[in-house]
Amino acid sequence: MTRTAHHPIPWNDTTLQALNRRFRDAPPEALLAWAAAEFGDRAALTCSFGGAAGMVLLDMIARQRLPIAVLFLDTDLLFPETYALAAEVERRYGLPVIRQRPALSLEAQARQHGPELYARDPDRCCALRKVAPLAEALRPYQAWISGIRREQTAQRAATEPVAWNAKYGLLKLSPLATWSARQVWAYLHAHAVPYNPLLDRGYPSLGCVPCTHPAHPDDPRAGRWSGFTKTECGIHT
Repeated sequence: MTRTAHHPIPWNDTTLQALNRRFRDAPPEALLAWAAAEFGDRAALTCSFGGAAGMVLLDMIARQRLPIAVLFLDTDLLFPETYALAAEVERRYGLPVIRQRPALSLEAQARQHGPELYARDPDRCCALRKVAPLAEALRPYQAWISGIRREQTAQRAATEPVAWNAKYGLLKLSPLATWSARQVWAYLHAHAVPYNPLLDRGYPSLGCVPCTHPAHPDDPRAGRWSGFTKTECGIHT
């Protein structure tokens, strides 16, 4: 990985507030361009190839030809349509998708933690198959770009475009924080961006196969971890 010559900037509250004033009402492309100028190839987008917002950001990065890496957390439990979309993106955009898998195979996890951990302790399963792999995947980077939006959940309602993420020790950028679902879909259709076909089949939110079910679009996270109070996998909390 090429290292750029930027000097580190202290991401204190004053700096973060100034950045958020600058980018809160700016087009998402402006924040992405700033990230590329500031961090070069030390900025990475995490794309699940399940959600629509991630595809918007990926398309914006490709259109601007930005040197931002694309990270894909492969839990080994995703839908076939998700894997197919990741492969289509590599063909269509010519962007290498960096796939990060858990340290434990499903078989090894079953031996250590018992079969179908997701059905008994989904928090532990997510920690092993999502949270720990993300920490490893983000290790070379200094800025993490995510597609989370304020309207998605109560936990995300206060999301700012720019924030310091102490959990992973880097700057977290949410260029679509203030966008509505309508804006996301308008962009996808206007630019003919490919997206996961399951989103048109009653799945407003996609994750691992055992923990994802169709849901009403008014409550998009209701289809995740059915039967549990859980609404987050843990990578954004």
